[in-house]
Order: sequence, then structure tokens, then C-alpha cells
Amino acid sequence: MMSSMAMTEGSPVLTEGSPILEVRGLHAGYGDIKAIWGVSMNALPGRVSLILGRNGAGKTTTLRAISGLTPALEGQVIINGRDVTKLSAHSRSALGIAFVQEGKRVFVDRTVEENLLLGTYRQRWSKATRKQACEQTYERFPILASRRRLRAGSLSGGQQQMLAIGSALISGPSVLLLDEPSAGLAPAIVDDVMSVVKNLCSEGMAVVLVEQNAEKALAVADSVIVLDLGHVTVDVKAADADVSQLVRAAYFDVG
Repeated sequence: MMSSMAMTEGSPVLTEGSPILEVRGLHAGYGDIKAIWGVSMNALPGRVSLILGRNGAGKTTTLRAISGLTPALEGQVIINGRDVTKLSAHSRSALGIAFVQEGKRVFVDRTVEENLLLGTYRQRWSKATRKQACEQTYERFPILASRRRLRAGSLSGGQQQMLAIGSALISGPSVLLLDEPSAGLAPAIVDDVMSVVKNLCSEGMAVVLVEQNAEKALAVADSVIVLDLGHVTVDVKAADADVSQLVRAAYFDVG
């Protein structure tokens, strides 16, 4: 398996247990509208950092600001010890961040394998290395192996979500941002998606998960923050959390 730790020349040497991703006092928004205010969180290797909150709380904006798709107005984003706040989304991707946006975003007219290969083109790899990366993805997602020649648009919703995740992972990131991966999926498929998240953590990847299905997400989470109107209102270890209180804070309490 290709290394998932994207280190670059001049990056600090990280010790075991160091955050792969640090978000410090992050402010971001759209035009004159600020959507998140001073969000801070860490993502550690082999751990799931869960973000909960009602619609409009700032969850997706947080992921977009971490990935570089939405510019930070204030604060810092640090990847593997390097401040990337001013870098483009493309540069952050090359340094180890992968972002799976909501909505099973795949190229529906391309085959499964063509979708995967498109995820390798940010790397200067040989044809053989790209092929090897595809085979490793099929090992991780066997359901895709038997469908590699099929159009992505012919896959079920759950299979498209697996393809979207596989395409994000194929270049070997160290941090995976997942935005509502269970949206629109049947309950049994949601279990499959959460199983994928757990398996990724067992490989040492850091996962930042935004998810409306709080109960399912809390079952795999290691730490939780709750956003309300762009502010962090709860920051707790998942093992110490009361699920009912977290759900109430995330979806019912008015800040």
C-alpha cells in the first residue's frame, strides 16, 4: 500500500500522536457573509473527528475552508506541521488533504476505472503506478472491481459513494474530509459507509466527518464538535459524550 502520510521537504518531523491537521481560530464565509467564526479542531492519525450541527450551522463551510475551496478570512490551517492557509485547494491536495463533497460526485459518463484514474493525475506517476493504485482501490472496495468497466452512472447510490471515496483516496492522502457521506443512502448502505470510515482509521488515516446521522457517526467517532451559527458550542471526546445531549445540542438547542 502506498504511504498515506504526505510529507514534503522542509516539513517538521511529526511525533506519534501529533495532529495531521490543525485548524486554529478559522473564520470563513461567502462575500460579505461570514459563515464560521473561530472554529478550532484537530485531526489525528487513526481517528475520526466528527462535526455535528443543524443545516446552516457552518459544517460544509468548515470543510471547504480546510480544503481551500473557500478562502480563510482569519485563522490557520496546518497540515503535517505546515501552515497552508494561503495555499490553493490544489496545493493542499498535493500535501495530503482529500475532500469528498456531498452528493456522490462522480463522472457519470466515465467508467469506474476512468473515474479512479482521474484521481491520480495530480501525481506524477507512471502508467504502471496508476494501474497499481487502481488495483489497491479495488482491494479496498471489492464491489468496484467487478464494475470497473461500467459507467459510473449505472452504479447504485451506495456504489457511487464508494467510488467517490475511492477516487479521493487513490492518491494517498493523510487526511480525508467527508461531507454527509450517508446522504440519500439506505440504512444498510450507511452501515457499509461507516465501516469504510473505521477501516480507513485502522490504516492510520485522519478522517474529518460531517454527518447528519448522528447516532451512526458517533459510533465511529473519536472526538466531536458541535457547530451552531458558525460557532463551536461543544468540543468533547466521543467516549465521554452523552449521545442524547449531543443530539439535542446539535439539532434542537437554539444558540
